[in-house]
Amino acid sequence: MDITEKIIGQVLQTAFQAGKAIMDIYKDHFEVEFKTDNSPLTIADKKAHLIIKEGLSETGIPLLSEEGAQISYDIRKNWTQYWLVDPLDGTKEFIKKNGDFTVNIALINNQKPVFGVVYAPVPGFMYWGSESGSYRLNVKQTGKTDFENLSSIIALSEKLPCISRPHDYLVLGSRSHMNIETELFINDLKISYPDLSFVSRGSSLKFCTLAEGGADVYPRFGPTMEWDTAAGHAVAVFAGCTVDQVENGLPLVYNKPSLLNPYFIARSKKK
Repeated sequence: MDITEKIIGQVLQTAFQAGKAIMDIYKDHFEVEFKTDNSPLTIADKKAHLIIKEGLSETGIPLLSEEGAQISYDIRKNWTQYWLVDPLDGTKEFIKKNGDFTVNIALINNQKPVFGVVYAPVPGFMYWGSESGSYRLNVKQTGKTDFENLSSIIALSEKLPCISRPHDYLVLGSRSHMNIETELFINDLKISYPDLSFVSRGSSLKFCTLAEGGADVYPRFGPTMEWDTAAGHAVAVFAGCTVDQVENGLPLVYNKPSLLNPYFIARSKKK
């Protein structure tokens, strides 16, 4: 199925509705559960999953969600196209109430992200990327609650990259995932960029910051799952960035037998 304006508008609307439900819970008291891998889970994760599942159901495309039923590779390997979803990326940040969490929805076609939406409900930014480019909409500033008319949404949005900044070299990462490999990578960069700066961002906002032009590189020498990266990957790539595997330098791919990503490095358009 082609990525039509109608589908893009529908997915933007679905991401917004999921974000709205998340914020209703965020403002209130909520319980925290733990999965078998000891990662946290809240009612917001579950509610957002159900909203997205229902919102995308009429497309007829299979859905793989972090909070959905586990689907074996024997079934998935026959999918040429599917939705890859993280209903609440950054659950730990949600629990800490620091605002660095997102709704992630991506469309994967033949192992590549061809469309992705990242909605950050606290700052109110909606990011999306497809072959026509990547965009950022300030939802709070524009007061938009209806995303069905894509042309009107684009008219209110900024095309990415959109940030002009000084020439200092900026590295994106997460202080909670800092390790030896990342430190070595940064130390190597300091040879060429002695005034290098490190910026910490949560969830898929690292990809969005890169797509905006707000940073130069995002190295990830730690575990991520496919649903963690797919939507942000699309936003970054369609803004001119690259997202490549460390081991072989090839683009990050999806729908692998294991849903665990290899280490990767995402770079801005200019670097």
